[in-house]
Amino acid sequence: MLVLTRKVNEGIRIGDDIVVRVLEVRGSQVKLGIEAPDEVKVYREELYQKILEENIRATKADKDQFNRLKEVFKKK
Repeated sequence: MLVLTRKVNEGIRIGDDIVVRVLEVRGSQVKLGIEAPDEVKVYREELYQKILEENIRATKADKDQFNRLKEVFKKK
């Protein structure tokens, strides 16, 4: 993991087209601004984890439904 120290209004560049800038520091919170192309999805970590969990749940449900349908067609 790369660890950097930045001050307010300083930023870092990721690749050619993503910029992360420190906008504000207040107590233990840091406000970041992210400039990225529209095709780059940017999520808060906790939201991204929930999306992954929901996708896993949905995939499991699809597999269960598929297996039930498979059994129905085997009986015919």
